[in-house]
Amino acid sequence: MRRSRLTVLALSLTVALGAALTTAAPAQAAPTDRYVALGDSYASGVGAGSYTSESGSCKRSTKAYPALYAANVKPASYKSVACSGATTTSVVNSQLSALSSTTTLVSVQVGGNDVGFATIMTTCVLYGTNECVAAVDAAMVKARNDLPRLLGNVYNGIRTRAPSARVVVVGYPVFYQLNTPCVGLSDTSRTKLNQGINLVDDIIRSTAATYGFTFADVRSAFVGHQLCSYGEKWLHALNVLDIGVSYHPTAAGQSGGNYPVFRSVAG
Repeated sequence: MRRSRLTVLALSLTVALGAALTTAAPAQAAPTDRYVALGDSYASGVGAGSYTSESGSCKRSTKAYPALYAANVKPASYKSVACSGATTTSVVNSQLSALSSTTTLVSVQVGGNDVGFATIMTTCVLYGTNECVAAVDAAMVKARNDLPRLLGNVYNGIRTRAPSARVVVVGYPVFYQLNTPCVGLSDTSRTKLNQGINLVDDIIRSTAATYGFTFADVRSAFVGHQLCSYGEKWLHALNVLDIGVSYHPTAAGQSGGNYPVFRSVAG
């Protein structure tokens, strides 16, 4: 009788273990997502290096957060059409065609070029505090007046072309840590630039919410790694030898800042 009970117990454990292994197996299987990345130079990975030859002037980096996600998560398919210099209009005209009804995950990071990030930084670096403040103030007016509509064009296009996709809208890092000794721009200019970036991020977040999209807020991830911080800098300062990388995330900024935030909300 005792041997019979032990036999039954052994068989039960074997069945239970087999069921547990069978249940766990799907978690180890390749994800089924069909992922498409859209956006501007912050999404393509300008500043991170390791650009793919096929991307040309779009400068898509293997170290950008969409590529890192694809390498680590291994979705069923992955395509990035993010491109340096992209605006909301060029995303609509040139990037949305990468989406389809079978797309299940979309990331999009755009809006900075629509309010003139690059021109503003040039003004601030070359012309001083008063001109910098005026340029940011003008951009903030444009952001309030135009950016919700321009972003809406992108988000509506995404939802139309990929109606079943999870959509993650990625924001921009704030450039400067304030109240630290720092050469270059004045404290007033740095404060105003941060204010402008925060406004753009807040508009992006609120507009994304109206479409039911998830906002990936990277601002807190970069704290301690901004320009003028004491930690490792995750953003390029002004680089006169390679002006295009200026104020863009480094490879460490992509892997340590953008990627973990994106991964946490994309799944």
